[in-house]
Amino acid sequence: MLPLTNSSAYLSELNHRHVVSSASTNSELIEQIQNGTLDVTAVQLLTAETQSAGRGQHGRSWQSPRGNVYLSLYHPVHMPISGILSLIIGVELANMPIIQTLNEQLQAQELTPIGVKWANDLGFYQQPTKTSDEDKSVAVDSILDNSVLNSAVSTQRTLPFNKLAGILIEPVTQSGRVVGVVLGIGLNVQAAPKLTAQTSEGMSYQAISLQDINEMLPPETRSERLPDLQTLYQQMSKALMAAMTRFEHLGLEQPTGHTYYLDSFLAQFAAMDALAGLRLRVTQHYNNKEHVVIGHACGVDTHGCLQLHLDNGNISTLFTGRIDVIY
Repeated sequence: MLPLTNSSAYLSELNHRHVVSSASTNSELIEQIQNGTLDVTAVQLLTAETQSAGRGQHGRSWQSPRGNVYLSLYHPVHMPISGILSLIIGVELANMPIIQTLNEQLQAQELTPIGVKWANDLGFYQQPTKTSDEDKSVAVDSILDNSVLNSAVSTQRTLPFNKLAGILIEPVTQSGRVVGVVLGIGLNVQAAPKLTAQTSEGMSYQAISLQDINEMLPPETRSERLPDLQTLYQQMSKALMAAMTRFEHLGLEQPTGHTYYLDSFLAQFAAMDALAGLRLRVTQHYNNKEHVVIGHACGVDTHGCLQLHLDNGNISTLFTGRIDVIY
C-alpha cells in the first residue's frame, strides 16, 4: 500500500489500495466486493503499476506497461446505469488539469485537441492532408447489407484514432441485484503500447501517451514535467466522483421534467466531442448479419446514443457499433 502523505489524504478517504501488479484492477475490485472482502456500501479505489490481464470493452485485452495509470473505482449506486455515464466520465477526465494544459498548447499550434470519443475513449483524430478526388471515399447514403456494397465500403480510407485513455464500466451485483458500479480507467502516461493487427483486433486506432502528446509541441511550450502517478490517481478519482455526482443529478431531475443538468452536460460534451462533424462508418452486428451505416456525426441524444446524419437527410440513432472515420 502507498504511504499516506498530504497529497494522498483525499485518496485515503476513498479507501485507496495500491498494488504493484494486478491481473485486472476491475476484476480484482469486483471480486473483493462480491466476496465480502470490501464494504459494499463504501467507495473503494484500487490502482496498479501494471496488469497481467487488463481488459477493455467487449472482452478486448488492455496492454498495461509500467508508467501508466490503471485505476478502478467502485461506487455504490441506487439507480440504473445508462450509456450516458461513460460520456460524463469522459468529460470529467478531459477537464483534468494536465489535459486542459495540453489542449491549450495543441490548439495554439492549430493541432487537434484531446477529446471524448463516443462511447468510452479519450484521444483525437489527426486530420489528414488533402487528397485528390480519386482518393476520396465512395459516398454511400443508407444502411448497407449487400456484400458488393460492403466490399466497396471496406476500401474506403480511414483515419486512426489516437487513443489516450479507455473507460470500462461494469455493474456489481449481489443476490441478483445491482449494488454498485466499477469504473475502470486506463490512461497512457509515459508509455503507449505498440499495437499490432492482432492486438488492435481490427480496430482502427493507435495508442498515444501524454508524453507523446507533450513531445508533439514545440520545445518552448512543452510541460517540463508531467504529473506523477500519485497526483494523477488523485485527479482521476476526483473526476470519477464528480462524474457519479453529475450522473445522479441527471437521474434525480429526470422525473421532474427539468433539464438543467442534462443541458449543461450536453453543451460540455459537444465542445469536447472527438467525432463532431466527421464522416463515420459504423459497423453493427445483429440477426447474424453485418450492418453498416454511413453518415456525419452530429452529437449524442439525451440517452448518450450516437447521432448520425445520413446522406439521405435522416438521423440514425446508434446505441453501439464499431466506429471508423472515413475520408
